[in-house]
Amino acid sequence: MILRLLTFCFLFAFHTFTHAETTLIAVAANFTKPMTEIAAEFEKSTGHTAQLSFGSSGKFVSQIENGAPFEIFLSADDKNPIKLQQDDFAIAESRFTYALGKLVLWSNAANYVDEKGAILAKGGFQHIALADPKLAPYGAAAIEVLKNMNVFDTLQPLFVEGENIAQTYQFVSTGNAELGFVALSQVSENGKITSGSAWRVPDNLYSPIRQDAILLKSGEHNPAALALMQFLKSPKATDIIRNYGYELP
Repeated sequence: MILRLLTFCFLFAFHTFTHAETTLIAVAANFTKPMTEIAAEFEKSTGHTAQLSFGSSGKFVSQIENGAPFEIFLSADDKNPIKLQQDDFAIAESRFTYALGKLVLWSNAANYVDEKGAILAKGGFQHIALADPKLAPYGAAAIEVLKNMNVFDTLQPLFVEGENIAQTYQFVSTGNAELGFVALSQVSENGKITSGSAWRVPDNLYSPIRQDAILLKSGEHNPAALALMQFLKSPKATDIIRNYGYELP
């Protein structure tokens, strides 16, 4: 009996993994760390592989509309996935919010950014980094914060713009900018800031960052793409998402 059960399990695993597929995913740069972990868990659980490409949401839309072979798009907002579904590049009913993003003002130096963000009005720094607001939703959120705090006009000459939130983080982490607006997921783990100093920007200073996933038409017949869209809603995936400071809708 035990031998038969072991044989069945072996054959089931062999069948699953011999039919494993790969799916190509465009992932917003702020979601690099959690998605890397999720992809590893996805492969362990299903045998399928997720090939990840990270960048700015706005650039991904342009690439997809120009024939890039991505099958799933994990955006840093909801507007870009909606655009793709309206332009007939994506499956409308597949779209859902996989995370609610959080913005922080961060410095790689300890005790540099205060817990209320008063440094923005106080000044004393030469550069402040943010992602290109035309391409990156976190950059657009940063602009919104500065305008709501009435410091935009004063600080605009000090802007150092990254192409995406990953490059923005790099500007601050290397000291090319004393501080900057980044995603909470880039500087925290298990609810704690891992280095430097940060101000968690209050939600009332910027519009909600609803990060939507959508299945692209190029992936609608790929079992790996379909499986990943489901896996993103699983407890394993949502636990990882929460670990990096995101909220769930």
